[in-house]
Amino acid sequence: MKPQTIGRVLGIGMRVAGRMAGQRLAGNAQAAGARPVTIEGVSEPARVRATGKTAGRATGSLARGVGGFLRPFGRLGSVLFLEVAGVFFFIFVLVFGQTIWRARASYLHGPDHEKFLVAAGLMLLFLYLSVSSFWRARRK
Repeated sequence: MKPQTIGRVLGIGMRVAGRMAGQRLAGNAQAAGARPVTIEGVSEPARVRATGKTAGRATGSLARGVGGFLRPFGRLGSVLFLEVAGVFFFIFVLVFGQTIWRARASYLHGPDHEKFLVAAGLMLLFLYLSVSSFWRARRK
């Protein structure tokens, strides 16, 4: 069963149950002139459905218009985000570059050999991330 159908059935059932409970509390459940509670009596009139469809079309048109207006700003925002990310990654390149500079004397067999290799690997990784971020920004 579709979710819309399940929701409609549950909603109608709740309205019927609410109307029945209201009639019982008011004491007119057994009155001769009481209107019988049926699902047809609770269903929405065609006028309300037509109004809803018109409102839905107007909302869709408005959403398309606003989306068309904001599209250039979205492109600008994505380019700006890529450039800021590139600068952020380049800051890490500078930090790891300083570590490499301090440990350069022991790059082969010194006491800071592992520190040098880790810093060099991380510097290369962040350099790649920075350059690729700027590259993507220029392609957009």
